[in-house]
Amino acid sequence: MSAIDQLRHNITEVFMGNAQAVDRLITCLLARGHVLIEDVPGVGKTILANALSKSIDCSFSRIQCTPDLLPADVTGVSVYRKDTEEFEFRPGPVFANIVLADEINRTTPRTQSAMLEAMSEATVSAEGAVHALPEPFMVVATQNPYEFEGTYFLPENQLDRFLMRISLGYPAPGDEARILQRQPALTSLQQLEPVATRDQVIELQQRVDSIRMDDSLVQYVIEIARATRENDELQVGVSPRGALALSQAARATALLADRDFVTPDDVTTNVIPVCAHRIISRTYMHAGDTLTTRRIMQKVLDAVPGPV
Repeated sequence: MSAIDQLRHNITEVFMGNAQAVDRLITCLLARGHVLIEDVPGVGKTILANALSKSIDCSFSRIQCTPDLLPADVTGVSVYRKDTEEFEFRPGPVFANIVLADEINRTTPRTQSAMLEAMSEATVSAEGAVHALPEPFMVVATQNPYEFEGTYFLPENQLDRFLMRISLGYPAPGDEARILQRQPALTSLQQLEPVATRDQVIELQQRVDSIRMDDSLVQYVIEIARATRENDELQVGVSPRGALALSQAARATALLADRDFVTPDDVTTNVIPVCAHRIISRTYMHAGDTLTTRRIMQKVLDAVPGPV
């Protein structure tokens, strides 16, 4: 069994539900991306993130986002040491290989933005010094839908740092029966052992970079991005960063399928989770955005001809 198959199997021992969500989480890990899991409370968002962290032999930290959380609580703080008469930087919880930002939209945009540099460049700037984050570095954030009480909108530039936004949905009746019988959060999760090392994950991420992507598929990604920029229903289309994210997700999907080349399906299956949260519809302030942007992205995907 390959390292990817072992990772998938280990996670599904605890998270008994949406198998596609598990694959997308692993895809984000392989593509060096961050993932935002958005859904109602109680469907397993935190369990899925914990299962991933326990399946890899690397450092993990959890940030429980609350309205009074400060940026320094995330990135770290400089403390004066009397013995040396100097300030010493004490790293915050963001200094871990996998960081779970639980209920990220319950903290203020100011604190959310404290993670921008970390998510973009894998560094933290403090007191005039730049501190590198460990490799690999991945943020798994969870959030409840915006209409829930006590939540804030994530800034557009913050959303753009997530490779994917995914939802889990409710489990099928058979899966829900297994959850009720086995109670994985209380049993299986505590016993979960790592099946992949930090070095193995880094090696897999490097393999993603070498996956071949034909020029016709590169052009296909560009055409999808261009179509969103020219769409009358959209105020903001997919940026070059979004197009790069789509191509990287397609490469990681190919590796997940044990291929060394990208197919058109690798691109199309990632368009909605990779691009829908990066666009802004003209009805954004009136009707919300999650369902609207997914609908528009699907229309764009249907309208752009695939590569021959």
